[in-house]
Amino acid sequence: MGSPGGNAPGTDDWSCVPSEEHPDPVILVHGTVLNRQDNWSYPAPLLANEGYCVFALTYGNHADLPWPLNAVGGLLPMEESAQQLADFVDEVLAATGAEKVDLIGHSQGTLMPVWYVKFLGGNEKVDDYISLGPVYEGSHAFLIAASFELFERVGARQDMENLVHALGCGACPQVLAGSDWIHTIQEAGVYADEVTYTNIMSRYEEIVLPYTSGYREAPNATNIVLQDHCGNDFVEHAGIVNDPNAAWFVLKALDPEDPRPLNCVFVPPILGWSPDPTLGPAPETEAVTAQAGY
Repeated sequence: MGSPGGNAPGTDDWSCVPSEEHPDPVILVHGTVLNRQDNWSYPAPLLANEGYCVFALTYGNHADLPWPLNAVGGLLPMEESAQQLADFVDEVLAATGAEKVDLIGHSQGTLMPVWYVKFLGGNEKVDDYISLGPVYEGSHAFLIAASFELFERVGARQDMENLVHALGCGACPQVLAGSDWIHTIQEAGVYADEVTYTNIMSRYEEIVLPYTSGYREAPNATNIVLQDHCGNDFVEHAGIVNDPNAAWFVLKALDPEDPRPLNCVFVPPILGWSPDPTLGPAPETEAVTAQAGY
């Protein structure tokens, strides 16, 4: 577990000046029980090498606890984490002089920012909103949501949510399908008209169930199921953030005019893709040139 103050390579250079080609700073938003260092070791330097100003925050951690407990992020209620994100976006805009930022989120990092965009003014400060393993409808993983639904039937759901919150994870019951938090954002509408959305999903999800929880159509949204483009990609929830095929779609969402083709890389299940140079180059089994709408 990295330090809560540690950085992924290529992130948080507060002297970075956005280029004309990439005017929006990119902010990386990690998932539950992760932080800004551990979640982004692959995509952060990739984006920096592409010329983006890249920033990342650790949100929702219990900062008053000793290490390594204070390095565990994504635990506080998501309303609180969304305010932390709002403050961080303002810091990035002030430091870079940019007008808007692009958000790239993973897991809870695809969900918590909905609150920021819908209720804290983020719709005026976010240009692209890119989600890896999005969970807009909440998760049904491991029958946990069903268990909470059972508690709800006997009038004890709130008691159970309060217990989980007291144990240190206010966000945990919020991400479940059927939670009040999910109902609130569904009623408000997940998308903001001013923002462009890209949702990147895997059929082999084991955390966001069903994987289509992140599939939501709109004129300002593109939904990508990796296996529709790369049949040799068996990535699951944790590995999608380190998946070179997913990374291609991230780069394409940030720069739709980029002419580079998609070279589908084999990604094994569970183990995921490894950038270890001792293993040799990743195999390129098919090349697909992206067209409009991917």
